[in-house]
Amino acid sequence: MGFLSEFREFAVKGNVVDLAVGVIIGGAFGKIVDSIVKDLIMPVVGRLIGGLDFSNYFILLANPPPEYKGAMTYEALSKAGVPLFAYGSFLTVLVNFIILAFIIFLMIRQINRLKRSEAPAAPVAPVVAVTPEDIVLLREIRDSLKR
Repeated sequence: MGFLSEFREFAVKGNVVDLAVGVIIGGAFGKIVDSIVKDLIMPVVGRLIGGLDFSNYFILLANPPPEYKGAMTYEALSKAGVPLFAYGSFLTVLVNFIILAFIIFLMIRQINRLKRSEAPAAPVAPVVAVTPEDIVLLREIRDSLKR
């Protein structure tokens, strides 16, 4: 099974143990992954797309109140109660999730590999005694005389 197909199977089908490990690891590494995404990955992605701050990508769904004099940033507009379609924040959370899911996948993959290597050897099939040929012939003669 290929690496990507194994990751896809994990992401789509996981089981209860995978979910429990994901929750525990997600809680433990959440801050680290948030920092990696926010401070390292998103500035690079934002720079490639043309903006420096990816989280400030949004669409105004209504005009700010006429008395609003603040900055036209996501944070300031949301504090003012302006409805926003904040696709930049969503993309940040989505990238965060993908990185976290990938890290958990790598951990589960390694755990499964360790489980397979520690699995006991398959039980040996019982040895079947081979009947000698002369006994088989004698049985055949006996069965034919009974008829």
